[in-house]
Amino acid sequence: MTDEAILIEQLKNVQTKERAYVELVSLYKERLYWHIRKIVISHSDADDVLQNTFIKVFKNIDKFNQKSKLFSWMYRIATNEAITFINKRAKQRNLDVSDYQLELASTLADDDFFTGNEIQLILQKAIATLPKKQRLVFNMKYFDELKYEEISEILSTSVGALKSSYFHAVKKIESYIKMKTN
Repeated sequence: MTDEAILIEQLKNVQTKERAYVELVSLYKERLYWHIRKIVISHSDADDVLQNTFIKVFKNIDKFNQKSKLFSWMYRIATNEAITFINKRAKQRNLDVSDYQLELASTLADDDFFTGNEIQLILQKAIATLPKKQRLVFNMKYFDELKYEEISEILSTSVGALKSSYFHAVKKIESYIKMKTN
């Protein structure tokens, strides 16, 4: 039995669920935080979405069918929670999601938790201009270093479509950066 299978078994057992959940959070909170943070941009919003993600995982672990890896399943939940959060916030502000993402990216320089330099700020703004799917694929491939097969499992999209999305995202980002640095 793999470590993941043991952890899943412990998560589904009433007697070991809480201890296993603490281990699960410890194992995955940092990776999931940074994935969520790339979507919602704000540190405090990322913390909120991460907490909601782990609550959903805790409540729904019995429904996890183990057809995918535990991490992929949690990543999908985190992605959906982050997208739902962004959509809700954009709607509250009467903005298109893309416009809201651009607005968030423009506030990064004032964020105490953003430690990047000028070029990283430009990169984040470039990423914010991408359509949602391209933005997700780019972040997962470039920053999270996930394989296309993993991204395919998380987003329920073909590998070919993901490669195309990533290619177009890279071209758009390169164009944006050239425009802003010349």
